[in-house]
Amino acid sequence: MPVDADADALDDLDPSDREALGTLRGDELLGPVIDRHGPLTIDPAPDPFERLVVSILRQQVSMASAEATRERLFDAVDVTPEGLLAADEATLKDAGLSRQKTRYVRNVAEAFADNDWTSETFAAMSDDEVRAELTAITGVGEWTANMQLLFTLGRPDVFPVGDLGVRKGMEELYGREMSRGEMVEEAERWAPYRSYASLYLWRAKEDIAASVDEVVGEE
Repeated sequence: MPVDADADALDDLDPSDREALGTLRGDELLGPVIDRHGPLTIDPAPDPFERLVVSILRQQVSMASAEATRERLFDAVDVTPEGLLAADEATLKDAGLSRQKTRYVRNVAEAFADNDWTSETFAAMSDDEVRAELTAITGVGEWTANMQLLFTLGRPDVFPVGDLGVRKGMEELYGREMSRGEMVEEAERWAPYRSYASLYLWRAKEDIAASVDEVVGEE
């Protein structure tokens, strides 16, 4: 999340954030974007279940549509594993969930309920272990798992190659279209801070937020 419009505010950051941004600021491609936007840091969401449901709502729809559905859903039901499993299909449909997404969020609810997952559960796992656990759930693919790693668990080195905004940011920096393989290869330059780099890729072009009206969901 934005901390300050002045890139010199790095001194005020947590040491891990300061190290990440200080390192990335020296990159010839990303450095100017950091200077333009100032420090951006990862602000992990407190509830892993809620955040995963939100990511599912954002699969392959406009951000405006996803936000409207999120508001209706959170008003209509208790967004917990128990609350979503207890909600009838008509209520979820009225909130804006398609039949497919109703099935997906219920799959996630069942997984959380059956495994008693918490933030602490995932904190003990590696990035690959988290991806394996989550992508075993029908409706959760690589993009959604990466969003969970980045925005709920606050992992510092996640590169969501399947995200349309990240792709547009890479193309803005490199001045050409890129395949996913090329993006992954080029993003190695920002390891072990690719999560922070992604925050700036989403802002690399001033109109990316306006032009990217879809998020890439699951393959």
